[in-house]
Amino acid sequence: MGRVAVFAVLLALLTWFLHRRLARATGIPRRWARLADTALVVLAVSTLIGVGSGEVFPTSWARPIGFVGWVWLASWLYLIPGLLVIGLFAGIGRLRARHTDTTTEVDPAKRRTLQLATAAVTLAAIGTAGYGVYEASGPKISRVRVPLARLPEGFNGYRIALITDLHVGPARGVDFTRKVVDIVNSQNVDLIAIGGDLVDGTVAKVAPDLAPLADLRAPDGIFGVSGNHEFYADDGGKWLDVWETLGITTLRNSRTSIQHGGDTIDIVGIHDYTSPAPYEPNLTAALAGRDPNTFALLLAHEPRQAIEASEMGIDLQLSGHTHGGQMWPLRYLVPLQQPSVQGLDRVGNTVLYTTRGAGAWGPPVRVGAPPEITVLELVHER
Repeated sequence: MGRVAVFAVLLALLTWFLHRRLARATGIPRRWARLADTALVVLAVSTLIGVGSGEVFPTSWARPIGFVGWVWLASWLYLIPGLLVIGLFAGIGRLRARHTDTTTEVDPAKRRTLQLATAAVTLAAIGTAGYGVYEASGPKISRVRVPLARLPEGFNGYRIALITDLHVGPARGVDFTRKVVDIVNSQNVDLIAIGGDLVDGTVAKVAPDLAPLADLRAPDGIFGVSGNHEFYADDGGKWLDVWETLGITTLRNSRTSIQHGGDTIDIVGIHDYTSPAPYEPNLTAALAGRDPNTFALLLAHEPRQAIEASEMGIDLQLSGHTHGGQMWPLRYLVPLQQPSVQGLDRVGNTVLYTTRGAGAWGPPVRVGAPPEITVLELVHER
């Protein structure tokens, strides 16, 4: 509730800014200004409902309203910078006019140019967010071959489906989860790995949206680890308990072993990098007592956890978290925090794969970072 209250204050300030730039600075007729202000207020309320959906408000009525608000919020990534640029040029123009013209009347041509530029930026921002809804609507399968030097021969050609970052709750529900499950099951993989951030919201309000996960099928099992969002609105341990009821083996700073073709590998899982007490990630505990000669596959939500993994003999790490930046140009900020944005990479001695994820955090919008469910084929590096 506290986060929603803080966001409400920020939302009010930015809505006031948009009122000043869209309704006042452009000098549009009063009736159009009133219409713009009404739209801004309605969209602000929708956005607040969207932010609170799944945590403060029941998704049954808040999700469809909040969906609109979330898309409006996504348009701000392009709208606010565009309006600031227009304001900058308008301000420079006014300063020049003061030095060359003594009249106080507003030039109608300049006013019209300002109005057209503002309208163009607004339409472009909303149009981009609208396109982003389409791009984010359907995750596709990405197939990746992963060469691994220490992979046992019995696992050569082994196929793993990696699912992360559904973020069901505020803007998406059970139908989206069902779509993901159907896509994964159609691939007939050997094992399914779940890399966290399945939800945004509380167990009481959002858990039913994960119900289709009980229908996931893979002969060697379904294994999952927490992401950071499992801990935002509720206790992450409670969320992992929900996953267990759906047939997912949760790895809580722990490991298990699987056999295939007469060989064995360790499946290791740790909590997210930022998990609060008592759920801090502990790779040392997860690896305690294991044979270092056995191939180790680590599930860890954030790519930056591969730095420690490399130091502790992990062969392959599967992660999500980054969303590939989700909305251009945010992808260029991800390297400030993570060693990989998306795809196959290497951190020290560990091979790292970072998926863009199947869903979207906050706005159900992706621009230049389409959602994916990854099917990885492990192959022995010759």
